[in-house]
Amino acid sequence: MGKTTKRGLVSLVVLSLTGTLLAGCGASKAVDNSATSTTKPTATEAAAKKTDYKLGWYASAPHPYFEEVKKGVEAFEKDFGIKVEKQIGPDWKQPSETDNVQALAAKGVKYFSIYPSDGSGANGLYEELTKRGVKFVNFGASTVQPTTASFFVGTDAKAAAMVATEKLITLMGGKGNIINVLEVLEDSNTILRKQGIEEVVKKHPDVKIIQEISGMKSTEEAVQKVDSAIAANIDKVDGIIATGFTPTVAIAQVMSDYKSKGNKRTIHSIGIDTDPIVVKAIKDGTMDATIAQNSFGAGYLSMLLLKEMADGWVPKKDAYAVDGGIVVVTKDNADTFQNDIMKVTNDLKANLETKYLEKK
Repeated sequence: MGKTTKRGLVSLVVLSLTGTLLAGCGASKAVDNSATSTTKPTATEAAAKKTDYKLGWYASAPHPYFEEVKKGVEAFEKDFGIKVEKQIGPDWKQPSETDNVQALAAKGVKYFSIYPSDGSGANGLYEELTKRGVKFVNFGASTVQPTTASFFVGTDAKAAAMVATEKLITLMGGKGNIINVLEVLEDSNTILRKQGIEEVVKKHPDVKIIQEISGMKSTEEAVQKVDSAIAANIDKVDGIIATGFTPTVAIAQVMSDYKSKGNKRTIHSIGIDTDPIVVKAIKDGTMDATIAQNSFGAGYLSMLLLKEMADGWVPKKDAYAVDGGIVVVTKDNADTFQNDIMKVTNDLKANLETKYLEKK
């Protein structure tokens, strides 16, 4: 994946810090990630039911993150009465995405919210279809700029990873050894997160990464790799960080098992996203925290931007990146942090036509 370059990043980041613990976005309850919009549709929104907007949403491959984003897309459909053609591809490879998106365009879809499988390769697809009047909004990850995509809606992946790393180091007392648990290196966001973690560690002379593991496409595979990494470094590891959904769930499971066996060595842990297993581990004190993304907003807002463009609005100059924000979740706010995420989503929704769009 290529490196994401931002133009005009407008960042609305919600940080909720409690003591020295750091965490992320998730559901208002550990077992409930089904956030919905709290802003009622306007008369204009109701009128949208009369128009065929030809909207599409495409995700690369089955993944829990995409299921959360999809909930935002479904909430958009409900609020506006607009049907969205939704499709999840078979893998993280650009050729599959290109073929499937071209097929959707051939069926008449003209406005796409897409997770680019390859930050560079997706641009070729976008450029070809842009010539035919198709418009794109990236969600979750950005294409390499320059790009014909009108917007990127999601998390500043590198910045979020840097925040998580700084907090982990604080928990470790400013010194010690870290295991860096990545997910799939084929994902452009994983590369950005890896860069962010390494940049932060370089600023702390008494901290080092003693092992990096990656290539985890299932929870079972991640549990095995995380467990093996901790066992191999049991006498020297002080912290463990994950920047992907699957390895975060694995860390929650492994650390719960580790502490249930009475192990005395303190190993601090931080992840990303808010699977119920992760939130429970935070509440139980077996995991310190998690950074989560505004997945709901990535789905909802990307579709709303497409609708607005279909209604004649155009992107403002340099208003490309719409940061959905992060929330820091700890034991203290594990039951309430989704309220902060929903506030960010609704604030962005209310200001799209003033901060990001204009009528020509």
